[in-house]
Amino acid sequence: MIRLSGVSHFIGGAQILHDISLDLPKGGITALIGPNGAGKSTLLSLIARLTPLKQGEITVDTLKIGGCSDRDLARVLAIMAQSTHVSARLRVRELVGFGRYPWHRGRPGPADHALIEAALERFGLLPIADRFLDEISGGQRQRAFVAMAFAQDTDYLLLDEPLNNLDIAGARGLMRLLRDMADRDDKTILIVLHDINYAAAFADRIVALKNGRIAATGAPDQVISDTLLRDVFDTDAKISRIDGRPFVMV
Repeated sequence: MIRLSGVSHFIGGAQILHDISLDLPKGGITALIGPNGAGKSTLLSLIARLTPLKQGEITVDTLKIGGCSDRDLARVLAIMAQSTHVSARLRVRELVGFGRYPWHRGRPGPADHALIEAALERFGLLPIADRFLDEISGGQRQRAFVAMAFAQDTDYLLLDEPLNNLDIAGARGLMRLLRDMADRDDKTILIVLHDINYAAAFADRIVALKNGRIAATGAPDQVISDTLLRDVFDTDAKISRIDGRPFVMV
């Protein structure tokens, strides 16, 4: 379980998060949704310890953020941040291999290589595994970064807007992979999404944020409503239902 208690965050004089208390149970997919500037990426970054926690408490299973080593945290939690800056002259296989570093510390063994190859295959990257990152498409790069997080082989996987640069086929394919990982591999996935319909179609739970506060939390059919669209997203879009799931009409 990921537990947040009284988490607030400031950048300069501006308060980005306001007293967030939240329990995210182990297993399944939880989607963080909300308008731009709601605090979604900041919250994810605090859980992953990419941003120092200054107020409140966060625990991931038995590990307390700020009270455990980076190595211990990296063995239970993997993160794909929104901004990914790496050398363009890195090969896809090398990038995915970085996910194993918390385990082998620079001395990869047969088990590490096997997990890297499995991640490449799982994400459809084997045909381009030896190509440089500047030789592949933006969507392929995005899949490679998610594959790197997957290769880390942690219980928790945190993804910040992984559908960026993906067309509809790529986005649907990646969300299906994540759904399969949650169901078949017992991964706990926390994902920031801008598209509410992907959250409704694939997530078990939704946490909606607005102005750094929790506006709603629960299953998609409990959270996604005309009221949520109006109060959180300031839109009068209508909701239909497809296969029992809410769908926001454009």
